[in-house]
Amino acid sequence: MSSWQPIAKTSDVPVGQGRTFSADGKLIALFNVDGEFRAINDLCPHMGASLSEGWVDEGAVTCPWHAWRFCLKNGSWLDAPKSKLSVETYAVRVEGEDVLIDVESGGEAE
Repeated sequence: MSSWQPIAKTSDVPVGQGRTFSADGKLIALFNVDGEFRAINDLCPHMGASLSEGWVDEGAVTCPWHAWRFCLKNGSWLDAPKSKLSVETYAVRVEGEDVLIDVESGGEAE
């Protein structure tokens, strides 16, 4: 059985912004970075803020509560590059107007 699930329409997430969606009981932050979609765990590991409400810039999202920055490609914490702290990432693909994520790829973005 495929682990790819439709999570949104391309029109649901404006360029430069993020939105929260649910898949398999997980809160997923979906971002539109210049027409390329990225998906990560929505909860900041610091204090649980919604990362989809953060600021998107240069392929990263900044947490709205305490300004921690995470790479949207691999989930790494950009403020402490040697840290093992990160957020889960999910592989994303677009089929027509549908945005799908691979819910079993948690931790491994494409």
